[in-house]
Amino acid sequence: MTDVVALGEVMLRFDPGEGRIRTARTFQVWEGGGEYNVVRGLRRCFGLRTAVVTALADNAVGRLVEDLILQGGVDTSLIRWVPDDGIGRGARNGLNFVERGYGIRGALGVSDRAHTAVSQLRKGDVDWEAVFSAGVRWFHTGGIFAGLSDTTVDVADEAMAAARRHGVTVSYDPNYRPSLWTGRGGAEAAREVDLRLARHADVVVGALGLAGTCPGDVRVAADEVPDALACVAVLLPEAKVLATTLREVPSAGVNDWSSAAWSVDTGVITGPRMPGLHVLDRIGSGDAFAAGLIHGLLTGVGLQQALAYGTAHGALVMTTPGDVSMATLAEVEALLAGGSAHVRR
Repeated sequence: MTDVVALGEVMLRFDPGEGRIRTARTFQVWEGGGEYNVVRGLRRCFGLRTAVVTALADNAVGRLVEDLILQGGVDTSLIRWVPDDGIGRGARNGLNFVERGYGIRGALGVSDRAHTAVSQLRKGDVDWEAVFSAGVRWFHTGGIFAGLSDTTVDVADEAMAAARRHGVTVSYDPNYRPSLWTGRGGAEAAREVDLRLARHADVVVGALGLAGTCPGDVRVAADEVPDALACVAVLLPEAKVLATTLREVPSAGVNDWSSAAWSVDTGVITGPRMPGLHVLDRIGSGDAFAAGLIHGLLTGVGLQQALAYGTAHGALVMTTPGDVSMATLAEVEALLAGGSAHVRR
């Protein structure tokens, strides 16, 4: 039985290490994708049984992605394989080039993901009744998958509605990516999609992405977070939990990191504060936060502790390269208990 299922694109990430994309001669290859990263973290760090619904072109590159997913312990049985035409004319696999940044130079992502197999998923392609009748406890998707094409919005809507019918807890992360919406209505269109889909969700991660009139429209200061979350709660009256990371970026390598959440029972609460957090690679930290939060909510420890799990897991993911979590539950709990960076022998 699977605990958590995610719907999203899984790409190959090409990492030039300490170098730049435009001058690199070698890259390290990882797998990654906003929705996938969540279930990968839930599997490897928190020990839950997870699966990903995605689509890949059936060629050597797609099989490499599959192999990386298998190494992460995530069930691949729900992958939809699309025949390969030899050059990617009909469908291809997504690539994501990411440099980490350093000091005053911020991280940079250059994605190559148009016309991918997963972007061509359509309503009816996945038997969601079969997926959710097998005892799934939680379903997660987000704005990255929904933003891939006009058809993926309908797939996400169909999946979330089916999950709700089966009593599965649903989470959604707006996760706005401007590059996905260029020439397709921009931030205004993304906002419309986010509100349509988030209304199916019990838990909204990255909830501050729904503050303002469109994604990125406002920058919410720390003292404005309670009011901003209250405004989002009005927009999403069915949501039980709204959560968000809070980040200040003095430099690419040093971030001030915290979090906040809202629920009907608790009102607005804040997570652990981690000022001056040294960052090796920030990509994937928001997904790691979502994984820790979901773990806490599934285990029934309460929103305050769930928020702490998310904050600590996100912090630890920033200390290692790649999108995906290399942290252990013991490390997360040690950090929450005030553990230090002293050598352990």
